[in-house]
Amino acid sequence: MPLPSMKDVEPRELTLETEFKFRCHKGVKCFTKCCRSISILLTPYDIVRMKKRLGISSEEFLDKYTYMEFDEKSSHPLVRLKMLDDNEKKCPFVTPEGCTIYTDRPANCRYYPVGQGIMRKGTNDEPVNVEFYFFIKEPHCLGYQEDADWTIKSWKDDQEVSLYDDMNREWKEIQLRRDPFGKNLDSNKQAQIYTASFDMDRFRRFVFESRFLDIFDIDKEEIERIKTDDVALMKLGFRYVKYLLMLEETLKVKEKYKKK
Repeated sequence: MPLPSMKDVEPRELTLETEFKFRCHKGVKCFTKCCRSISILLTPYDIVRMKKRLGISSEEFLDKYTYMEFDEKSSHPLVRLKMLDDNEKKCPFVTPEGCTIYTDRPANCRYYPVGQGIMRKGTNDEPVNVEFYFFIKEPHCLGYQEDADWTIKSWKDDQEVSLYDDMNREWKEIQLRRDPFGKNLDSNKQAQIYTASFDMDRFRRFVFESRFLDIFDIDKEEIERIKTDDVALMKLGFRYVKYLLMLEETLKVKEKYKKK
């Protein structure tokens, strides 16, 4: 999904029952134009799905198809999809026939032309994370002229995006939370968070080849799962990131390693 400018975002609050008309298909003149000169933020679950679809490691995927940047406010590492180095800056997975990884496309692509975000509301003592939606209406997009009726909910169901929401929610909530001491992350911590969030295959090696399992008390069944299950490993990664950021005591340190 493109990173929208404010002029492309319709300024009204949407609910799951908000109605709209939209359809994208090869017959519309703008077909695949939304896949050019865009900025697509990838989530950990996006990467799990895409690297598995391509049959490559997370390291290969990240090196070939992404670039890293740092959030200005939190200094957290983020990953964006790298566009082709051509005049149109096309997505590397788009062809005149459409998306070559369509069934494993990222969440932002699934949502388009709806945008989805999360914000933190309430007091510091009782914060609440609230998900919200908005329309992205770009000048080139003719899909809104098509006669297909949707609600936000029916669009989400059709695009099978609720699974992505469930998988990405914990990671998104981490992005809303700041270092309790108000400091930017050092480069070592940024590297650890990047690996635990995005580079699943490297993180798996770290878990099994370092002192990780000696230090942290991880259930034996979970240890068996994370040997082969990237989603289980991803969720362990979220817990590790929270531990690194001192947001929650999500990992239990074994007694012999506790500070006296």
